[in-house]
Amino acid sequence: MVSKPHGGRLVRRLVAERTRERILSEQKEYPRVRIEHGRAIDLENIAHGVYSPLKGFLTSDDFGSVLDHMRLSDDTPWTIPIVLDIKEKTFDEGDAILLYYDDLPIARMHVEEIYTYDKREFAVKVFKTDDPAHPGVSRVMDMGDYLVGGEIELLNELPNPFAKYTLRPVETRVLFKERGWKTIVAFQTRNVPHLGHEYVQKAALTFVDGLFINPVLGRKKKGDYRDEVIIKAYETLFEHYYPRDAATLATVRYEMRYAGPREAIHHAIMRKNFGATHFIVGRDHAGVGDYYGPYEAWDLFGEFPDLGITPMFIRESFYCRKCGGMVNAKICPHSKEFHVHISGTKLRKMIMTGEQPPEYMMRPEVFEVVRSFENPFVE
Repeated sequence: MVSKPHGGRLVRRLVAERTRERILSEQKEYPRVRIEHGRAIDLENIAHGVYSPLKGFLTSDDFGSVLDHMRLSDDTPWTIPIVLDIKEKTFDEGDAILLYYDDLPIARMHVEEIYTYDKREFAVKVFKTDDPAHPGVSRVMDMGDYLVGGEIELLNELPNPFAKYTLRPVETRVLFKERGWKTIVAFQTRNVPHLGHEYVQKAALTFVDGLFINPVLGRKKKGDYRDEVIIKAYETLFEHYYPRDAATLATVRYEMRYAGPREAIHHAIMRKNFGATHFIVGRDHAGVGDYYGPYEAWDLFGEFPDLGITPMFIRESFYCRKCGGMVNAKICPHSKEFHVHISGTKLRKMIMTGEQPPEYMMRPEVFEVVRSFENPFVE
């Protein structure tokens, strides 16, 4: 069966239209708090149940429990603090406030608690380092000195140029049911697909009813593939190389934390809420630099027997000249001289210079799609 939502119930924090109109007509009466893009995306994910069972930003009890035990205070597995930070207190506990991104009121929040926290402790416990070169650590150090906990109600959504590709958990669950899928494996990606990705996805699909490709859209760093390039590349791959009745594609907006093993658990919980029963955990999942071991995330899943979604650990694939195809270390008996590892950095360089990658690295149809964009990379 499609997995139950994390915590047992899919959260929906959307206000009725009449209530929304009333709140917006009275918005001058509420304290106004400006939030950044990443927090606005978190609000959407709370409201649509992607972060179930959260109904809002963490209070201090849950925040401390997540840092120390990787669980909410009620013992539900949860590894990434979803928090709202402010630089100064301009409202009080018990107030209702409006959260704005630019000039758009995104949500009403019922302030349960305003509390302080230790930024270094946050960084070390979540990212296992306080090195400011780590993008997650850098972001924490730039946060305000106070955190605000409390439930939210979504009023407006951010403009979404990829709305036609966006499905919420309530929608994917209907889709999976309509297709008759009882077991679904989810794959998270931020990249254009190469043969290594395809190998891993199809290896996982062998054991389940359906494959759910769930690209992450959102803020990216220089040199990453642009969102529209990733989507078009996967559409082409689906058209030519995937069975139509066994695979589907939908995007999710999410801001990467680069928290390695902890974030791998978080990604699995998100896909559980979409209805997936299995989740592919890759090499150095959600990692950056050399802060985490290549398979450290695999070990952490062993600490969560009650996670409610089955991780699928599929080793890094490579092309073996002797085998004549994509393999991994478990199934290939040949020495390293026959192995060709697919490097994302090398592929990017080839694409930048217009050089077509070998077919064992990237499907020619995918390369043509990428090449059709004047600049497929974030500048």
